[in-house]
Amino acid sequence: MATIVLTGGGTAGHVIPHLALLPYLKKDFDNIYYIGSSNGMEKNIIGKTEIKYYSVPCAKLIRKFTFKNFAIPFTLYKGVSQAGKILDELKPNVVFSKGGYVALPVVLAAKKRNIPVIAHESDYTVGLANRISAKYCEKVLTAFPSAAKTLKNGVHVGLPLKNSLFTVNKEDCLKQFGLSGKKPVILVTGGSLGAKTLNSALRGALNSLLQKYDVLHVAGKGNLSGIKKTGYVEIEFTDKMENAFACADICVSRAGANTLFEMASLKKPMLLIPLPKGVSRGDQILNAEYFNNLGYANILKQEDLTPLTLEKAIDRVFNDRERFSKNFNTRPVKNAAENIAKILAEYKTRLN
Repeated sequence: MATIVLTGGGTAGHVIPHLALLPYLKKDFDNIYYIGSSNGMEKNIIGKTEIKYYSVPCAKLIRKFTFKNFAIPFTLYKGVSQAGKILDELKPNVVFSKGGYVALPVVLAAKKRNIPVIAHESDYTVGLANRISAKYCEKVLTAFPSAAKTLKNGVHVGLPLKNSLFTVNKEDCLKQFGLSGKKPVILVTGGSLGAKTLNSALRGALNSLLQKYDVLHVAGKGNLSGIKKTGYVEIEFTDKMENAFACADICVSRAGANTLFEMASLKKPMLLIPLPKGVSRGDQILNAEYFNNLGYANILKQEDLTPLTLEKAIDRVFNDRERFSKNFNTRPVKNAAENIAKILAEYKTRLN
């Protein structure tokens, strides 16, 4: 019986692609398990599936001086040890890692046991966890061509996307969120953890925007304002973003890779407000520039973000939506889920 272990976490972007792979993995693997952290977002998301979930200690690097970083080696050691015990029990044919600090203990434990590891990197450049993991992987699959070129074992494949992105009904989704559909809908999302700067600018522009548009706002965990206005719908988070995308005429977003590929695959014109360097490693800026160069998106820098600049930038994207549509049709985004599953299936006959 073929067995695969999935791992990765820290944000929804490290977990949602696994869900896109599940229908294909089930064709080749009898057993599918997930190893993540004990309290991360990945546990809640995977908990809604039939996959059995295991947790291990995980340590995230904080990108500024803090004594908490000194504990990382000890937590990592515990995580590798616990992951090893789980892998000894499950005896997987292969481990598939979506990166993030949650994945590192599992990757290291798998390598110690000569279990093949395939990783996937979503961003334009390779993140820290995947840079460390790469030397222990058979292959590192990438969403962007640029990331693959920086790795000896890098292979550009694209990003896995859920089939449900393409099957939901717009009218049903509008009803779900209580939107009439009489006005164009602007979807605003800061990602699974939210974006307080973006949320604040949107709320400052809301009265003016609602004269022209309806607004569906995914504010992020713990970021609800309680504002009640006709045409404004505010939710904390949804693991069915396809329903929110279906409502949208244009999307305003951070520049996490998964969200970008999902919006582009659905041909949604985008206004991107990437996390600035210093707050992050700068990957969102590069992600946004790539999609901007393809003609899929406009960019508004966070340092230029105000309620007024946000409103004007939304208007520009909406008024230019025919140009965006032409570019999407010229260079459509492909779903890599089936291709990635085939690569993983090559390891199902490995003796475990």
